[in-house]
Amino acid sequence: MSYRVRPATLDDLDVLVHQRLAMFTDMGVPIDEQAIAPAFARWLGETMPAHGYRAWLVETGSGEVVAGGGATIIPWPPGPEHAGSRLAFVYNVYTEPAHRRRGLGRLVMEAIHEWCRSAGIAVVALNASRAGQPLYESMGYSAMSNPMMVFSVVRV
Repeated sequence: MSYRVRPATLDDLDVLVHQRLAMFTDMGVPIDEQAIAPAFARWLGETMPAHGYRAWLVETGSGEVVAGGGATIIPWPPGPEHAGSRLAFVYNVYTEPAHRRRGLGRLVMEAIHEWCRSAGIAVVALNASRAGQPLYESMGYSAMSNPMMVFSVVRV
């Protein structure tokens, strides 16, 4: 089967929302789809036109979207890992079950890397699922030992 990668647009809103929800479901993370789906759609509507979030989709030869992923472009101060001013944080990398194990996640990541190089972004970060970790390690990603912690001031 042939595949092609293309940038996502707001016309792809439904599939981008589907992939985010499906990603959490596949990871076994409980999610309130009724609340998160419209909230994520609104977020995309704000961040994509402002170029704060970039996404790529993989299509079959017939145009069916079967995989995708994206990155938020974050202003980031220079530090021990890089001297740049922006970082790309990748998430929402997802492949439909019938199309897994065909290198589509790698295609998405390569598209993200290429875009980052052309945009002058030198560092890409992500949180890997257990299923995705071998892919990212094979591409040169390494686990950080930083002490990052999170706290939700508002419960969803």
